[in-house]
Amino acid sequence: MKIKWGVIGCGGIADRRTIPGMLLADNAELVAVMDANGQLAQKVKEKYGVKYAFTEEKDLLALEEIDAVYIASPVFCHKPQALVAARAKKHILLEKPLALSSGDSIEIAEECQKQGVKLGAGLMMRYHSYHQAMKRLIAEGKLGQIVSMRAQLTCWYPEIPGNWRQDKTRSGGGALMDMGIHCVDLLQYISGLQAREVAAFVGNQTFGYSADDSASVLLKMEGGALAYVDANFNIPDAAARCRLEIYGTRGSILAEGTISQVEGGKCEVVLSDDSLGYDAAQDRVDVVPLELDVSFGNMYTKEIEAFGRAIEEDGEPPVSGCDAIRVQKIIEAAYRASEQKTTVSL
Repeated sequence: MKIKWGVIGCGGIADRRTIPGMLLADNAELVAVMDANGQLAQKVKEKYGVKYAFTEEKDLLALEEIDAVYIASPVFCHKPQALVAARAKKHILLEKPLALSSGDSIEIAEECQKQGVKLGAGLMMRYHSYHQAMKRLIAEGKLGQIVSMRAQLTCWYPEIPGNWRQDKTRSGGGALMDMGIHCVDLLQYISGLQAREVAAFVGNQTFGYSADDSASVLLKMEGGALAYVDANFNIPDAAARCRLEIYGTRGSILAEGTISQVEGGKCEVVLSDDSLGYDAAQDRVDVVPLELDVSFGNMYTKEIEAFGRAIEEDGEPPVSGCDAIRVQKIIEAAYRASEQKTTVSL
């Protein structure tokens, strides 16, 4: 069975990553695309050989043959488009954040439940082969008790007149909401630990737009582990390393370049023994890092296939709307912690 898809907001990430990934999925067929920019919609239709192109979501949603929609429009459009899609009985894969606020995101989730449709979230980095291997390693206890973690995602995003992502009222937030959300989600997903407290410094160091261009967040996880998240719109892409680090009482995971739109990067694992005695010399030269053995694929293809299976099998999407709401609430708490110069409990 192939799930028949429509794409609402077919420029940007949809054209660059998700549609190419969708076309590789065994259980997906792209039927229609929609964008407010009619020329762009027509261009994408022709580029991928799609049957229909529209400039209004109501026309796409009127197609009975469509089973599911992927919504990748600007964030301020998410809520109205998702609500009308749910009422049209279409399953929804919605880009993060789901809406401008967690309150609006909850409204979307409630409407999807009322209408009996699935709601999935575009946190596709969970599908990276390295990230899934890390999760298995930690679940097996190989790293012992997790004590410290760090994730960073950055890019260069100079001021662009009229850009919605740089306007907090239309994006819901800047570097932290757009990029840090992936980092927070990955740290929770991989470690299996939920954040319980948050402190943060969020603001603008470089650019004058209303959305933040710099954020550093400290999370206290259940069990006491500390997690650090760095998100920036003011670091050149060539200079960014997008590191992911996890330290436990029995070892560590050090990855670089895995927090990305493309499955790749490198990852080293160091395993030791928490029963070792204290070494005053702190000798670290006798440990040889292990490389995780994985096969790379396409995260967007995996995302589409997994959501399609949830529809076919009437199961919960592996990255659900609830997952996205939970991490959005953490990001919102970080903004409050920064504004109030305090620690916020979750």
